[in-house]
Amino acid sequence: MAIIITDECINCGACEPECPNTAIYEGAVDWNYSEGTSLSGNVHFPSGNEVDADEDQEPISDEYYFIVADKCTECKGFHEEPQCAAVCPVDCCVPDEDNVESEEELLAKQSFLHN
Repeated sequence: MAIIITDECINCGACEPECPNTAIYEGAVDWNYSEGTSLSGNVHFPSGNEVDADEDQEPISDEYYFIVADKCTECKGFHEEPQCAAVCPVDCCVPDEDNVESEEELLAKQSFLHN
């Protein structure tokens, strides 16, 4: 499953540089799928989403840091545990119960993002 950042976030920014997929963004900041990945142009995600990886996307939150679920692999393929959760001083990086993925799916996503 992807990790989410709860509204308890204090906007310290400790999590952002730790993400190997560049899936974490500061609140109110536009983002795109290509940043920090090997994706470019039109791509078809394993989840079924089709996007232009280079096109700016609207922020998921205007108030605090957020994680893009399609880019989150819970650090599988990079680290033993999600690094955002490991460094968060207020423990607001938690599993997203609405976005459950198996380890195999997360590793496939990691491979897709960084082929």
